Amino acid sequence: MSRAALVVIDVQESFRQRPIWAHGSNPDIVGQVGRLVDAARRRGDLVVWVLHAEPGSGTVFDPASGHVRLIDGLAARPDEPTLVKTAHNAFTTTNLQQILTTAGVRDLTVCGIRTEQCVETTTRVGCDLGYRMTFVTDATMTFPTPHRDLPADASLAEILADPRTLSNEEMIARTEYALAGRFATVRTVDEVTGLVPAGAGA
Repeated sequence: MSRAALVVIDVQESFRQRPIWAHGSNPDIVGQVGRLVDAARRRGDLVVWVLHAEPGSGTVFDPASGHVRLIDGLAARPDEPTLVKTAHNAFTTTNLQQILTTAGVRDLTVCGIRTEQCVETTTRVGCDLGYRMTFVTDATMTFPTPHRDLPADASLAEILADPRTLSNEEMIARTEYALAGRFATVRTVDEVTGLVPAGAGA
């Protein structure tokens, strides 16, 4: 029975197909996630992969597009579950909790794409469900976030030029502030993989 698990959220080709990918916070997201996965496997922890899908949307998140798959460089083993969600958090529309309960997991580490959205909401729900959550910030990725009043069809150039757009750094700082000590322990990849002592990379 595993007592710990790593959940990798939305590190999928869909995001690489969007123009804003080049402005993401973490160009080495695949490498950082890969380090976490390797460490989890060495420890014998459960690794769960989660993909986001929007069936029938005609977007890069529509399974028909062929992009709802892990980014090259990452691959699930046959014994590692791959779930497909249709909500932001990884619990609501999947059987993730059942998988974790069956495996006896109490400690849950999360990483993935959209620091402040899918990874954060999964962290909050996991905490509410009683898991001890670890949020690995430098194994997440986010993008400049437009103001809510900006038109939905605004171009990438307009988003980047708008002074109300929140930068990657602002989004990450706000997310860490909201989660740390409340919903999760915030750690770095080096800390989780044992390269540096816990707390040294904060």
